[in-house]
Amino acid sequence: MGLEQICMKSAIDWLLEEDQPSIRYLALTQLQEKPEDDPQVKTTKEQITERGWAADILAKQDPQGFWISKENLYKPKYLSTNWMLLILSDLGVTKKDPRISKACELWIKTFSKPDGGFAMEGSKVGHLCTAGNTARALVKFGYVDHPKVKRCFEWFVKTQAKLGGWSCFGSGRNLDSWEAMSAFAIYPREKWTKGMEEAAEKAAEFYLERELHIQRDHYEPWYRFHYPVHYYYDLLVGLEFMTSLGYGQDRRLDHAIEVLKKKKRRDGRWILDAIHPDVEGGMGEFYAKHPKQAPTPFALEKSGAPSKMITLRAMIVMKKLRE
Repeated sequence: MGLEQICMKSAIDWLLEEDQPSIRYLALTQLQEKPEDDPQVKTTKEQITERGWAADILAKQDPQGFWISKENLYKPKYLSTNWMLLILSDLGVTKKDPRISKACELWIKTFSKPDGGFAMEGSKVGHLCTAGNTARALVKFGYVDHPKVKRCFEWFVKTQAKLGGWSCFGSGRNLDSWEAMSAFAIYPREKWTKGMEEAAEKAAEFYLERELHIQRDHYEPWYRFHYPVHYYYDLLVGLEFMTSLGYGQDRRLDHAIEVLKKKKRRDGRWILDAIHPDVEGGMGEFYAKHPKQAPTPFALEKSGAPSKMITLRAMIVMKKLRE
């Protein structure tokens, strides 16, 4: 067994430790491809809500289904219901847990808009970043056949910008409005319409033309890996949805893949580089001038240290690249 294989085995063994059942469950199913009826998988999945990150978040949930405030599910950033649900959707829990279903029903009722998108309170129309995140999380929670989820994927098709991307606030020229692609990456292909296929293909080309990183200026936060991601973009985010959509062999991903490989430590692990808000320029300057409006950082792990979440996500990307 070569050094690289030894390091990979060591990293997987680390992810399979029992301290974080969510990570163990995802490593068993997504890295080792064990089926849901495997005894280890079943036992580990039952433990997700008993201890670890998901259990800690659920312990702070109000019995009515929300976190912090029922009147505002979006604020305060990044502690309220919207943000807690986005994280929980990544940790292997589903609507089979009544606490998740209660929160999601409130979320859907509050965020769904007449045009088919999702958006925070106060908005009359769908908002791309919120819609993409909400749709992705709801699919993961098991709401793939919910009519509001289906409508949101149709809304993505209708709201795609001419260049192929999407836009939260601007012209649709930037890579940081990635959430629709991340939602498509986990939406079952048999449910895609012709319009969805065309939209995803056009958006993939939009990202490939820019090699996942080319903008007017080099933007350093994109080269740092984060969790939770919230609505921010980085190269690992781009690699996740592009490899999941089947573009792992396109040479235009080479730059991002090289960055990913260089970030791997000798022990096979990756570091959590930073916690959001990790911004430069506009919003960073805004928060500096208006500190009371700055989001409250929320983290599962310590920045600057080896991260099970980042390592898991990176190893899943690397696995897809080998397929």
